[in-house]
Amino acid sequence: MSEDAHAARRAAVRLLDTVLGEGRMLYEAESRLAALPPETRAAARRLAQDTLRALERADRLLARHLRKPPPLTARNALRLATVELCTGGAAHGAVNGAVEIVAGAGRRAAPAKGMVNAVLRKLADTGPAEWRKLRVPHLQKWLRKPLVQAWGAEPVAAMEAAHFAGAPLDLTARDDPEALARATGGTLLPTGSVRLHGHVQVSALPGYAEGLFWVQDAAAALPARLLAPEPGEKVLDLCAAPGGKTLQMAAAGARVTAVDASGPRLARVAANLARTGHSATLVEGDALAQKGQWPAILLDAPCSATGTIRRHPELPHTRDGTGIDALIDLQARLLDHAIGLLAPGGRLVYCTCSLIPDEGEVQVEEALARHPDLGVAPPEAPWIEPGWRSPEGGLRLRPDFWADRGGMDGFYMAVLQKA
Repeated sequence: MSEDAHAARRAAVRLLDTVLGEGRMLYEAESRLAALPPETRAAARRLAQDTLRALERADRLLARHLRKPPPLTARNALRLATVELCTGGAAHGAVNGAVEIVAGAGRRAAPAKGMVNAVLRKLADTGPAEWRKLRVPHLQKWLRKPLVQAWGAEPVAAMEAAHFAGAPLDLTARDDPEALARATGGTLLPTGSVRLHGHVQVSALPGYAEGLFWVQDAAAALPARLLAPEPGEKVLDLCAAPGGKTLQMAAAGARVTAVDASGPRLARVAANLARTGHSATLVEGDALAQKGQWPAILLDAPCSATGTIRRHPELPHTRDGTGIDALIDLQARLLDHAIGLLAPGGRLVYCTCSLIPDEGEVQVEEALARHPDLGVAPPEAPWIEPGWRSPEGGLRLRPDFWADRGGMDGFYMAVLQKA
């Protein structure tokens, strides 16, 4: 077993301990790995994500061999090794790696190393065949129940299959998507994004240093395409970070003012603007405090982010559904405020990366009822598929769409027009 592989496994278990023990997202947990080389951090992230996607399967297999759950670190080492063993990983490295991790995990976990060794050696023989018989992991009840109510059991099962499969890497080109696809060996999607499969080191891709692209899920790239700002047009980008939509609109030649409450997240926007050679006015502040009259506004409202589970498999494990009502109230206030900032005849794209209709379709329906001078402009573009359209005039995207291409994030978006 190489030291690099062991370091990645050890770091992955630390990530799992933080996510499943403290309820923190992976990007928060990764701050604890800052001293590791980038390649080790990337490998640890992949191992942790693979384990989180398959957590239900791993726990079902382990339950057959455990009398009671061991301490968290030992349990997560078992989970990680089980996923490795059952998905083609080398048995020797997975078993020895888990035993070493538990042996070095402190007085509480260390006594479990004999049990860990015994359980994993059994699973090395029987696990892969049993693994294939298990169902695709279900979402947690707090999320699965409302999604089944909204979309039905069959679509939700298809979404869960998309979550289990994970997400490819999507790029948005600064200038020429076809040239970017050729240079990177990617596939040009109908919406203009470039998709890459497999493990990819973004900073090593052709054109990264020159700022020829940025990472952005194909679905997340569509709200800015719907707003379609003209060169020189003033655009207000509310809740702008991490900035993919800001970059799109700046690349189109719009005069973008990007507002976000987080200074560190705005710093990332500034760095990407500099790398891609674009400019925008960045404002650190509350979206509800913004003033003026704007011909075009994009509001990517804070939401449950339930549409991003393909890329953030930890999300359902770190939440329990509390707080969504408060988010829905905030979205309504933000939408009302943005409508108030809209100049006569202006247009507003409202979007959320949520699968929950109360954060998307329902928000637009209720906004239309509150604002008689507001209408929905049904989006028209050659890449819009009929099944994406929702009854009130917006677009509903789901992870199970484009299943043969690798799926997409769950997103809702609508173009609102002021009379």
